[in-house]
Amino acid sequence: MKIKVCGMRNSENISELIKLKPDYMGFIFYKKSKRFVSDFPQVKIPSEIKKVGVFVNETIETIVKIVQKHQLDAVQLHGNETPEYIRSLSGVEVTYNENINNVISTPLNRQVEIFKAFSVDDDFDFSKTEPYQKVCDYLLFDTKGKDYGGNGVKFNWQMLDNYKGELPYMLSGGITKDDSQVILSFLRRQESNKCIGVDINSGFEIEPALKNIANIKEFKQNL
Repeated sequence: MKIKVCGMRNSENISELIKLKPDYMGFIFYKKSKRFVSDFPQVKIPSEIKKVGVFVNETIETIVKIVQKHQLDAVQLHGNETPEYIRSLSGVEVTYNENINNVISTPLNRQVEIFKAFSVDDDFDFSKTEPYQKVCDYLLFDTKGKDYGGNGVKFNWQMLDNYKGELPYMLSGGITKDDSQVILSFLRRQESNKCIGVDINSGFEIEPALKNIANIKEFKQNL
């Protein structure tokens, strides 16, 4: 099972997290976030830990520049990005319309993974994910809240039984170190066979963007 630790910023904290070898490490480039990265940490992150840039309704040009500047391995789109937008971002040829702006001539290389996040509540319609099945690498299901992620609240994971897509997904939203057994039980179910991992953030924080490394270590060992 893959583990993605999101909302990193502090260099010393990142160095400690590297020792735990998570699969993904997320950096938030959304200025309204409490975990916004204004200056990218000057820490050498091993290639086996994939660096993810998290964006919310950002221009394609800005995303491409940040990916290139910081050599990111993946992009997580946490806003209202359309399939057409993602096709443009990933370099797949599309017919542009008036809603696609700031497209530049050097889109992302397809070796960069693309996550599309969806905010889930009790009324979420999983048919919304269907148009994204062929334009993303992974989906991420988070709890719908006042912010774009990092709300620290779980949604009803049984809702994911309604997901009928083929694209693998990661589970997110209010996960803490005490959830390891619940997660393992969830993963054992046939209905959860598309879940490949978890995305953790606020449930492991001392303060925004500063993670409790001991809690992450305990959580990882129990999975």
